[in-house]
Amino acid sequence: MLQRPKPDSTIANSVRSAVKRATGELVHRAWATAVECASIGPRSRRGRTFGKFGKNSVICFPANTIFNERYIHIGTGTMIGPDITLSAGMVPGQECISDPVVSIGDRCLIGKGSGIVGHFEISIGNDVWTGHNVYITDQNHDYRDVERPISQQSMPERSVVIGDGSWLGYGSVVLPGARIGKHVVVGANSVVSGEIPDYSVAVGSPARVIKRWTPELGWHRV
Repeated sequence: MLQRPKPDSTIANSVRSAVKRATGELVHRAWATAVECASIGPRSRRGRTFGKFGKNSVICFPANTIFNERYIHIGTGTMIGPDITLSAGMVPGQECISDPVVSIGDRCLIGKGSGIVGHFEISIGNDVWTGHNVYITDQNHDYRDVERPISQQSMPERSVVIGDGSWLGYGSVVLPGARIGKHVVVGANSVVSGEIPDYSVAVGSPARVIKRWTPELGWHRV
């Protein structure tokens, strides 16, 4: 039995679909190549501008804002996700009073869309992992002078320390003066401004400890 020829519109739709699939595949391949080639590693031109950039570490493409790399130290085997903001000081080219300003240890994982903005000292230990969109800073804005815009008032700095093996959940914020101990869990969307002791779980805004581990009691609620 003879088949009827396809209407022109059906043939055109089939061609368009085939072209879209082929174009989509090319776009995906091109993007994967760009991500691989444009990521920042220790042997890349950009990577060599950092104060320290350890072996097998990477800043994934695309990055958001990175400047004053000479004051930023990154350990070995650390992955920093795409869309990262990573900076030392207020503006590119600034001479900072401490070196390093930002240090990130070995085998860390910093989630996509996160921001680490240092002006004096941010020290992140080894094996620290974060979720997406985590913000860590050591500087805040003063607001007490009601006659002046907040942007023109002093910006006090206090160092930030995050201990080895800790985990910061999605959207958490670490503010100036925070001291996060070893093996600490910070819950999603928490705000840390004070001290969180070793081997504990903290949640909320401001973050408070809800669970701790001690040799005598193991893990227990507080």
